[in-house]
Amino acid sequence: MNATATHSPETVAQQLLDGAQMGQSPDLSALRIAFVSGNYNCVRDGANRAQNELVRYLIAHGATVRVYSPTCDNPAFEPAGDLVSIPSLPLPLGRKEYRICLHLPRSTQDDIAAFAPNVFHISLPFFHGKSALALARRMNVPAVAAMHTRFESYPRYYGLGFIEGVVLARLRKFYRACERIVAPCEAAAQTMEAQGMGQGIGVWSRGVDASIFTPARRDMAWRRSHGIGDKELVVAFLGRLVLEKGLGHFAQAIQRLRATGIPFRTLIIGDGPARDHFAAELGPDTVFVGFQHGEDLGRALASADVLLNPSVTEAFSNISLEAMACGLPVVAADAPGNNTIVKHGETGMTVPADDIDAYARALQQYLTNSALRAAHGQAARIRSGLFTWDRANNAMVQSYFAAIASVPASVPASAAAGVVTG
Repeated sequence: MNATATHSPETVAQQLLDGAQMGQSPDLSALRIAFVSGNYNCVRDGANRAQNELVRYLIAHGATVRVYSPTCDNPAFEPAGDLVSIPSLPLPLGRKEYRICLHLPRSTQDDIAAFAPNVFHISLPFFHGKSALALARRMNVPAVAAMHTRFESYPRYYGLGFIEGVVLARLRKFYRACERIVAPCEAAAQTMEAQGMGQGIGVWSRGVDASIFTPARRDMAWRRSHGIGDKELVVAFLGRLVLEKGLGHFAQAIQRLRATGIPFRTLIIGDGPARDHFAAELGPDTVFVGFQHGEDLGRALASADVLLNPSVTEAFSNISLEAMACGLPVVAADAPGNNTIVKHGETGMTVPADDIDAYARALQQYLTNSALRAAHGQAARIRSGLFTWDRANNAMVQSYFAAIASVPASVPASAAAGVVTG
């Protein structure tokens, strides 16, 4: 075989794919990724943290990545990689921390063309994500779409459930046009397939930092500083205080649990536009500690005793995973974002999403049975160790290789020459 054939785009892409599937760590220097994000670092949430972890991983293994995203004057954290700001406006309806761009402006499209990517990573199916996919089609470059949240479920929390069908139709059109689709867990991938989004949907899971999220960060002095007694049991909530996180169900479950007379305290970790409404529903005996990050977040979680996570909108619940790493049993809605992580009856309990009584009963079991709480907390800690960022991000890389192999002309032979796997 001559040199041209050996280093042809088709051969190189297939070598990379084969190497990744065998668990090898390939040289990623052939990858030039136009990474199109909906919100890369304006807000500190699970999706943004995952994107930044991935970009760090890609760069560390030799890939060239250029990130395109709306930006803000006061971002939540420093971005990983080369970030190009897309002109944007604040999202209306009281959610100004998020920003939107209806389509990629010409200047951004020209920048992407000059960058000459051989694969697009697109993290949102609307607005400039849709525009990025159209650009990828014109450039004959494959697109990998990463699903981060169940957008189709959002309207029901704002009295707009009647448009859910329209949202689903637009999601199907977008995802079906991509070469590869990834979801954060197998259950979410199966849900997308059942909804007609595509077939053979891959999984880009998530990881947890065991040095930050660990039972060792439990801090009794910190609890006391917030008025929590040493013998008081604590039910925690973690997340942005927005309606789609299941705030209503959380508050109702806490109220139902209080009616049993079992003593406990409620700890809310996070903040957001629905805070005042949430606080009014929970009452004055609730401890709000606001946003916590890094080691402070690990301390707050580890200082609780059980997590209640009633959200059904996540495609992967970083919240549940981080609580498990801290040794907490998790009571969660039986939804794709949770039931892949939380093993019912082993590391926590999953209950029907709208069953308030079931949430209260599950919490009651943990608050009244210390042996059960300890056993499930220990099992949760062990299970959390299965989720590492390297494992998750390597799976994402496999999707890039598969997409490139499906559109051979997208891999420039000059860039591919000399790539070594193994």
